[in-house]
Amino acid sequence: MQEKFREKLYGLAETDYKEFNQKLLPGVRHVLGIRLPALRKLAKEIAKEDFRTYLDTALDELDQDSFHEEIMLTGLVIGASKMDREERRRYLDRFVPHIQNWAVCDSCVNSYKFMKKEPDYWFPYLLGYRDSKEEFELRYMIVAMMSHFVDEEHIDEILRLCNEIRHEGYYTKMGVAWAIQVCYVKFPEKTRALLENDDMDQFTHNKALQKIRESYRVSREEKEELKLLKR
Repeated sequence: MQEKFREKLYGLAETDYKEFNQKLLPGVRHVLGIRLPALRKLAKEIAKEDFRTYLDTALDELDQDSFHEEIMLTGLVIGASKMDREERRRYLDRFVPHIQNWAVCDSCVNSYKFMKKEPDYWFPYLLGYRDSKEEFELRYMIVAMMSHFVDEEHIDEILRLCNEIRHEGYYTKMGVAWAIQVCYVKFPEKTRALLENDDMDQFTHNKALQKIRESYRVSREEKEELKLLKR
């Protein structure tokens, strides 16, 4: 990664926030402690410059010793930069294997508004990850679908995928549970039908119910009914 951007990252680091952030990222060794709004602002600045040189260099240099914020910044720049979908897909293909925690996955995916603008291209792209054996590639797929495609056209496919995903990774299971909660809020009848007869493991099934029952957008009566579905 270009030295000037690394220096900018160091300048944005906060010691107190580093300690807080590390508690939220178990197993992540290299954390600077930079708040997400500051990373988003820097990503937008890079997107207005020679972002291709930045991305090519950053993606070549990312490895297991990279800082959490370096990885996240790379993903945010991919979302913030103006490029055609084929070029963006090539960058994503290089970036996604570097996602190794929930924060990078969810923060980057949430910023990928371009997916919603071209659903006929990006939904099939996401489906390409359905057979992945990697915990965070599966989470990337399902959280992206949850963030941009919970609508009439895609709800049945998303619920089917939630029911079919098989992975022992905690963050994959939690991603599926979260997606089901979002689906329930928007499509309660279809999602309830799944929960009454799903093939998910007990942990994921019960977590999905828990997340739905924690939602302020679900009535008390519904929460009591859903409680009966707990395994």
